[in-house]
Amino acid sequence: MPADVSETISQEDLLKQFQDRLTAIAEENRQLQKKINDNQATALKLQGAIETLEYLAPPSETEEETTEE
Repeated sequence: MPADVSETISQEDLLKQFQDRLTAIAEENRQLQKKINDNQATALKLQGAIETLEYLAPPSETEEETTEE
């Protein structure tokens, strides 16, 4: 498209497009924040389970010795 040809759109249409985009982005942010919160909760549960298992069954000394050699 040549530089001297301009595309025109009414202010009302432009405003509507911007509002729709803003609404869509805000909704996407809400969904992503919910996913982040869910992942954080799951990560904390997994961390607790790992720490519990490591406490109940710590690595044996023979495993540590073989890795040092």
